[in-house]
Amino acid sequence: HLLQLLCLVAMEPPAQFDAEAVRDEKVKILRALKPITGQDVQDRTVRGQYSAGKIGGQEVPAYYFEKDVDNDSDTETFVAVEAYINNWRWAGVPFYLRTGKRMAKKSSQIVIQFKPVPHQLFEGAQTNKLLIQLQPDERISLQMMTKSPGKGMRLEPVELNLNLAQVFGQTRRWDAYERLLLDILEGDSTLFMRRDEVEAAWAWIDPILNGWQEYFQAPRPYHAGTNGPDQAQSLLAHQGREWHG
Repeated sequence: HLLQLLCLVAMEPPAQFDAEAVRDEKVKILRALKPITGQDVQDRTVRGQYSAGKIGGQEVPAYYFEKDVDNDSDTETFVAVEAYINNWRWAGVPFYLRTGKRMAKKSSQIVIQFKPVPHQLFEGAQTNKLLIQLQPDERISLQMMTKSPGKGMRLEPVELNLNLAQVFGQTRRWDAYERLLLDILEGDSTLFMRRDEVEAAWAWIDPILNGWQEYFQAPRPYHAGTNGPDQAQSLLAHQGREWHG
């Protein structure tokens, strides 16, 4: 799912809006992903597994104490990756992917942080961000700096928010799998992965999995109800960045 979202964000506009044209552009992104091999597996990926903690005030056992899970399981329940796309548009731009279970909140979102201007006139001004929220509610927000009213020049962060539930009122929202099942019945394959797309995705993922085994990288522990292992924060911190939310 993460790679699908990455493709939808980074792909070029298709020549026409049909299944094959859309999937052609997605495959181009997957094939342009910079391979993560050798030491890069250590430097650009983090795998984790949740330990005991609390979510919503309820005690949560460690993953290896969950039902039907081996006590010595090293299965990851969290992954973070620093990805790069080697093409004309995105060369040198980092894409940070993160997914995990038993985290602080259940949410799916895309955060696009705009490049700061070369010469910043206002000290401490935050960079603008576009937030695309997929779950639990669908909304689009633009976070930007604006001048506060009154004398002087003082900037404050504000958020322009478009909540689709409010705009479209009581219109029934399709469940994700309902939409896919309907597409199957109608023969629309736009949202489905083509064979070459699957192969390109696994060609990028397999070296990461092999690297974890080669370097005996055990999953990093994190408490249930938190935002993942500390190492995931360090993945961004070395470039002066941090995860959103």
